[in-house]
Amino acid sequence: MKGQNSSADRKRLIHIYEGEGKGKTTAAVGLAVRFAGTGGSVLFAQFLKKNNSGELKILQEIREVRLMLCERSFGFTFQMSPEEKQEAAAYYSGYLHDVLAAARSMADMETEGGNKEKTQGILLILDEILAAYRQNMVDRQELLHFLEEKPENLEIVLTGRYPAPELSALADYITVMEKKKHPYDKGISARQGIEW
Repeated sequence: MKGQNSSADRKRLIHIYEGEGKGKTTAAVGLAVRFAGTGGSVLFAQFLKKNNSGELKILQEIREVRLMLCERSFGFTFQMSPEEKQEAAAYYSGYLHDVLAAARSMADMETEGGNKEKTQGILLILDEILAAYRQNMVDRQELLHFLEEKPENLEIVLTGRYPAPELSALADYITVMEKKKHPYDKGISARQGIEW
């Protein structure tokens, strides 16, 4: 029943926001705000993106949200040389390792520091991880192992296009954003504050 928190309500799950349509990151950011607004801690990480999206500014203002952003940008993978892809994959694999270690540490600290019945949990958002995974830009085995053995108090959101079957199999929620119509098809470029 809404408003009551049973132990089943506190079970932390895995979400996938995927599809061709707009709104995957927006939905993840909305969930981050909701989770933080109810007292939970959020760890937000982005893959394959520049750090200039509008949502990052507001997330930085929320005390319960910790941003772990890439310090480097490599551009589109289809424009990379084999050497650049190798360099990017090494960087993003290290970044993923650091993010997962931070998430595990946050989850452990919450478990050690509080009453298990009253803790809100931790929300980990891995924005565009599905693309990074598909394009071999991260250590796939490390991510899979982490998802399979995730801490009980850790809710996880994966966003991007074309989730691998093994990731979909681990998800408790899969939400598909479907593009039916988009201004880009009329030649209108991505607009600050709307698309980024």
